[in-house]
Amino acid sequence: MNLLLTSLLRGGIPFVIMSSIALILQMQEKFYEAKSTFVVAVICLFVGAATVIYQRNSWTLAKQTLVHFFVMLLTVYPLLLWSDWFKRDTFVDMFIVLLLFVLVGVLLWCGIMVFRKLFDLH
Repeated sequence: MNLLLTSLLRGGIPFVIMSSIALILQMQEKFYEAKSTFVVAVICLFVGAATVIYQRNSWTLAKQTLVHFFVMLLTVYPLLLWSDWFKRDTFVDMFIVLLLFVLVGVLLWCGIMVFRKLFDLH
């Protein structure tokens, strides 16, 4: 399967499911929950779609990681700011969200790399 189709499936399936749940919550007038669920849907779309970056075997792991980081920075970070999950009244508030974004990303990346090494996954 080509990378574009794989990307659309990996991101699109959870997006459709989560967006449907968000729509149901919206119809029930649970607006905060609907927005939060929709934000998760869009984050799932981008994260799922971006996983194909690590299937570019002609790229080094460093290049894959750097490209993935910038894709997440340009997509997920703004969604985190828009989500109302974090205080964002000042530049410092938004910088703290950025630091949390980077910290969680580094922890997940390290965890995935350890998992891949333990189970000899490539």
